[in-house]
Amino acid sequence: MIPLRDNAPSKKFPAINWLIILANAYCFYRELTAGSPSALKHIIDRWAVVPPLLFHHGEWYRLLTATFLHGGWLHIASNMLFLYIFGDAIEDKIGHLKYLFFYLFAGVVANFAQAFMTPSANIPMLGASGAIAGVLGAYFFFYPYARILTLIPILFFITIREVPAFIFLGIWFFLQTFNGAMALSTQLITNHSIGGIAWWAHAGGFMYGILLAPMLGSRTSKYR
Repeated sequence: MIPLRDNAPSKKFPAINWLIILANAYCFYRELTAGSPSALKHIIDRWAVVPPLLFHHGEWYRLLTATFLHGGWLHIASNMLFLYIFGDAIEDKIGHLKYLFFYLFAGVVANFAQAFMTPSANIPMLGASGAIAGVLGAYFFFYPYARILTLIPILFFITIREVPAFIFLGIWFFLQTFNGAMALSTQLITNHSIGGIAWWAHAGGFMYGILLAPMLGSRTSKYR
């Protein structure tokens, strides 16, 4: 399912959300213009999350810096789409400054969750997905009945439907935890670190958003 827009109310211009999107775009531009594969590798190795470097060398800054790196055009495009659609409503709900710290700390918590679940993984972890998952968790709490215009592929056909937020995000969260459990099981069986999507960062960020949201505002009643 791919979200196209939501109908949650927004009164203020989401300045912080746009600044975060621009910051991600700038960092991705720096990756694209690194000059050589070795220079790009140096950037990733320097700023992405590598669990052993956290737990054995105390390089905790990586939990934050990794949220502004991405592994390709599809990676950043999908992340920024989700942030664009859901972030403005949360910024409007809790205010600009609170939203900034909420987002940044969501990225830290999400990346730590992934590192905690895969402490021996040597594959760099990067991306804004965990921080955005925190935004989705807050959206799930504040706007459960908002309608999400969603592109849904069904076999060889594509349809567009309005889906309630609690269904859209509930399915999304289930897929993250299920895939995370499958990846962890495979790792335990094979005793090898597995690359790919940081499922536990998504699940951890989402739970952070749900748990912190009640401290930042009240749930919006049902509306159309």
